Amino acid sequence: MITISNDINIKDLPDYPISPGETLKETLEVLGMSQTELARRMARPKKTINEIIHAKAAITADTALQLERVLGVTSKFWLNLEANYQMVKARTEELKKLTHEIKYVDKFPYAQMAKLGWVRKTSDKLEKASELLNFFGTVTLSNLELVKNISYRKDSHKKASPESLTAWARRGELLARDVKTDKYNRRSFLNSLEEIKSLTRTMGDGFDSKLQNICAQAGVAVMFVPHLEKTYVNGSTRWLTPIKALIQLSIRYKYQDIFWFTFFHEAAHILLHGKSDTFVDVDDQAKSSKELEANQWASNFLIDPYAYKNFINNNGFSIGSIEEFAKHQNVAVGIVIGRLLHDDLISYSKWDRYRRKLFWRGEIAS
Repeated sequence: MITISNDINIKDLPDYPISPGETLKETLEVLGMSQTELARRMARPKKTINEIIHAKAAITADTALQLERVLGVTSKFWLNLEANYQMVKARTEELKKLTHEIKYVDKFPYAQMAKLGWVRKTSDKLEKASELLNFFGTVTLSNLELVKNISYRKDSHKKASPESLTAWARRGELLARDVKTDKYNRRSFLNSLEEIKSLTRTMGDGFDSKLQNICAQAGVAVMFVPHLEKTYVNGSTRWLTPIKALIQLSIRYKYQDIFWFTFFHEAAHILLHGKSDTFVDVDDQAKSSKELEANQWASNFLIDPYAYKNFINNNGFSIGSIEEFAKHQNVAVGIVIGRLLHDDLISYSKWDRYRRKLFWRGEIAS
């Protein structure tokens, strides 16, 4: 059921709003008083009383006080009648406008959003439209600014839905609002990334909370938001305020090497690029110069390029040698294996079993 206010819903609304003028008319009939007499006692034109009775004029605070004195009915009663009438009238008009939003509903992955608890489960299109308006914080879905400034390879068979991407991004924004962070400090954030790099080796229960806490102290909110159908999104970066940045991760791929590379890629955008930019990392995306720059920065930060070059030139790639190299680089073994797989230096058939997967609690596990 669509909620209209704390104590009113659509099915409670009358067929038409009942104006306080109708109550005033009934009161006069009970008292046997004419409109002319009421106007005389209130020292008001009869026209004004007639307009109130026919809902052409509102009952103001002054009028309510005068009605209280003349009729013995409290001013609060008349003002409440007027306020309720105006609210129901506005809500009734809002319901009519809501019917125009139905055409946008099917563009959003509503069922999945409801399953995740972002919106309420319902099969009614009007209720879905109302829920989406509340979720996005807008009065009409037609003026919603969609996430659509993404370039794809022409041969890609995956075409992301702007509506799905927008819903995914909005969820991260809503979650990040409740996250308290210190004022962003570039030096502090860069130092925190060194600590997080060590965290890749000691991952255990609660590592996600540790990651969030470390970044929050540097002014960066980290949100884990399940991917939605037709988003193909891995992560995104944007500034919520001039002193608070957001890294949003979808956890599509649960391998630790993909997760950590995505995180450090998004971190690179914060360090290297402007606060007015929004970056969304999706599959089959044509890489801009900034995306390539973020890729290179993340690769070099996780694994020193000179040490990596020496390692691949002087190694037969045993699990022992990889573990030793990962230790010297202060990263998880899976990150080194992922890099070697990406560079086609080892085979998935032999090494994929050494890549750890991440498991999430609560909403992320949905």
